[in-house]
Amino acid sequence: MNLADFLHMGGYAAYVWPCYLLTAAVLIGMEWISQRRLKAAQLLARRRAQAAGSQA
Repeated sequence: MNLADFLHMGGYAAYVWPCYLLTAAVLIGMEWISQRRLKAAQLLARRRAQAAGSQA
């Protein structure tokens, strides 16, 4: 099996490669969104901790 045969996927390349690309895009998007939400949650937690500390 050579590289061209692998990339052709037995005639199903038109279906397989877009699925791989879509899956990769979804996973990358989920990672990006998760990182943004984590940073926002950490910032909110810091602000709440500072507010609680200043009220005590």
